[in-house]
Amino acid sequence: MPDSPGLGEQALNKAAEIGLSSQLDEVENLNVDIKTDPLKLVQGEVDVVTIEGEGLVMQKDLRMEELQMQMTSVAINPLSVAFGKIELTKPTEAKAQVVLTESDINRAFNSEYVRCLRRATPTQLQSQKIHVNGQLRTIEPQHVDFRLPGDGKVALNATMKLVETGENQQVAFSAVPTISGNGKTVALENVEYGESEEISPELTKALIDQTSEILNLSNFDLDGISLQVNQLKVEVGKLTLQAEAYVEKIPSA
Repeated sequence: MPDSPGLGEQALNKAAEIGLSSQLDEVENLNVDIKTDPLKLVQGEVDVVTIEGEGLVMQKDLRMEELQMQMTSVAINPLSVAFGKIELTKPTEAKAQVVLTESDINRAFNSEYVRCLRRATPTQLQSQKIHVNGQLRTIEPQHVDFRLPGDGKVALNATMKLVETGENQQVAFSAVPTISGNGKTVALENVEYGESEEISPELTKALIDQTSEILNLSNFDLDGISLQVNQLKVEVGKLTLQAEAYVEKIPSA
């Protein structure tokens, strides 16, 4: 088949797949496809590098349902090819798309990693003292239920324990996710409350901050690859982030 990759491309594909996989806790499927011709490869030119992944779990217990990235006109060190590596001679930009499902985001909210992060960071939800009904209380999140119901909104329903009294408080609201100015974080705006009244503006803000922290695109950066979001699409059950990727290096084995 004329479109099948040559031996050099196959070796580079495999090296990049192994290199990227080594940065992830779990990988369901990962495919790197490098397209060029042998003459260009010797001259250090690569036409297209495509990365496609499914079920990729980062070290922070954050899972991506899908990752797609495409780089064009990539300049590499031709000598590195002989060692099965893709060494960029200059940074390149790429188009990227990340899909997060409702269950992915719920997993992050309720994961042990995030719970430990909260304990280590007093400004986060765990053991934070905030005003509830006019009283200063220490809160401990029991469970956070994150939903993507459609209509461009996210919905949160959280159970919070007030340590001093032992009682549980429910906090429920919906909001519209928007991209922050730097393209790195997702902010929540137009907060609307359900049937329950707002028991504490500080508690709501803590939950909003926690959502932004989980959806911070820096969490999904790989070694040498950083993302900047330029478009956000909210559908029933999934969140799709269109991003520009700045690529300083492509991890390889």
